[in-house]
Amino acid sequence: RPLEGALKLLKNKFAKKPAVYEANSKVIQAGYDYGHNIHASVSTFRIETEDIRPGVYTDINGNTATAWGFILASEKAGRPLFLGSYPITPATDILHELAKRKDLGVKACQMEDEIAGVCSAIGASFAGNLAVTSTSGPGLALKSEGIGLAVMAELPLVIVDVQRGGPSTGLPTKTEQTDLMQALYGRNGESPLVVVAPVSPTDCFTMAFESSRIAIEHMTPVILLTDAFIGNGSSAWRIPETEDYPEIRVPYVPEDKKAAWRPYHRDPETLSRYWAIPGTEGLQHRLGGLEKDSETGAISTDPVNHEKMVELRQEKIARIANDIPEQEVLCDVDADTLLIGWGGTYGHIYSAAEELNAAGKRVAFTQFRYINPLPKNTAEILSRYKTIIVAELNTGMFADYLQSKFPNLDIRRINKIQGQPFLAQEIVDGVNKIMEG
Repeated sequence: RPLEGALKLLKNKFAKKPAVYEANSKVIQAGYDYGHNIHASVSTFRIETEDIRPGVYTDINGNTATAWGFILASEKAGRPLFLGSYPITPATDILHELAKRKDLGVKACQMEDEIAGVCSAIGASFAGNLAVTSTSGPGLALKSEGIGLAVMAELPLVIVDVQRGGPSTGLPTKTEQTDLMQALYGRNGESPLVVVAPVSPTDCFTMAFESSRIAIEHMTPVILLTDAFIGNGSSAWRIPETEDYPEIRVPYVPEDKKAAWRPYHRDPETLSRYWAIPGTEGLQHRLGGLEKDSETGAISTDPVNHEKMVELRQEKIARIANDIPEQEVLCDVDADTLLIGWGGTYGHIYSAAEELNAAGKRVAFTQFRYINPLPKNTAEILSRYKTIIVAELNTGMFADYLQSKFPNLDIRRINKIQGQPFLAQEIVDGVNKIMEG
């Protein structure tokens, strides 16, 4: 909003104290300039209209919410929380926040580099911790070999990637969604893992918790893709009660299986292996990066066994679709056109869909938080619409991903790669252009 009105109010209030007015005018101008420079003037806040639930509310940014989500997950799992990270814009605040929480038993270590960050977390996971490492795009690239080790060892690990503009050092203080393909496929070999993406600063809390739950209950690495816009952006947030979130079921080795247990024995329903905490009597074992025999856990170069293990690791991730919510469609659900987003573009795309509906353009809207695996009703949803439009802050990575999963669909695209979030009007214009041919 223009500053003139505020400055006039201050000048009248401190008419007899010009020095006080000058100090305040400098402060308000500096705040305005700061907001302008970080592009906070772009639709940052969405005012919800539903009834406000009574409780304690606070203003929270996405990185702080992420850190707090991990703390609650640690409580719910009954496992200590370890963070091994190296500072990197715009993810460093997660390290800062968790480093303050020794009072809650958090172990936060600033490591010497990105590789040490992920490797320390893998060691902590082997030792029985809820292990987390945080980074941005360049650090995710450096961590890729370590993440592959966690995939092979089938250890629970959460990797937070607060996305920024790239490639290389790129645009460290700007936002993009350009790490999606790296998160999905950026490792050697067949190396499947879970990828999820929160949609708002407050959803960072929920999805940090959810990432931890999936990682532990399914014994897998999980990549949590936030971005600079929601990581640094803030929202009003109701502090939840702990009973609002489920207990995390740690897949310890069952008592009746301990006598014959081996490291890669699996739960028959989820295919996740059991978690044997070092120091548990009778459960001595080794894990590592070399392929293991599916029965004995010994190193194996048998080709048939390797193919079996590759398929087991892939099927384990696929079955997680049974343990995540189904996808929800909003706005005009019976329209012929479906507008799709993922992650932190939620507010802008939702606003655009509402504007289009208000203008008489029939558009449905859905925002994906679970990317790999996709919600199990994804195919059914996509099959209902004649025109599918994916809007994202990259050259079309999620659209390409959906196209690979559902090759018979004709997916249209709205893309922006300027280091800036969408304007709702840009999406409105893009949809109108596609709908008008």
